[in-house]
Amino acid sequence: QVQLVESGGGSVQAGGSLRLSCAASDYTSNMAWFRQAPGKEREGVAGINRGDVTTYADSVKGRFTISQDISQDFAKNTVYLQMNGLNPEDSATYYCAAAMGGWLRGGQLLSDDEYSFWGQGTQVTVAS
Repeated sequence: QVQLVESGGGSVQAGGSLRLSCAASDYTSNMAWFRQAPGKEREGVAGINRGDVTTYADSVKGRFTISQDISQDFAKNTVYLQMNGLNPEDSATYYCAAAMGGWLRGGQLLSDDEYSFWGQGTQVTVAS
């Protein structure tokens, strides 16, 4: 069972930046960030596989950057989501997710069906 510990949410003015972090307790092949706003479906924001292949939702391309640090023994990874140019539409609860097995690519990285492990969520609020 992989545990995911998220941090970095908060409140910011429009145009501001936040950085989310998610530490995995064990090896994962793929990690991603999803978000869910009240009354809306959960959506994939950004994903990354162990080979550093990334995918972004169109709504965040050019503003958000996903990256990862892998431990020296290749056992664990921490994934980050740098969010710049935030706007009120980015306000949501952000969830980190992890998947084992083969490396996901493209749209698979943003499909919540592919992920078995989820963090507790961290709130991001962007004021206009």
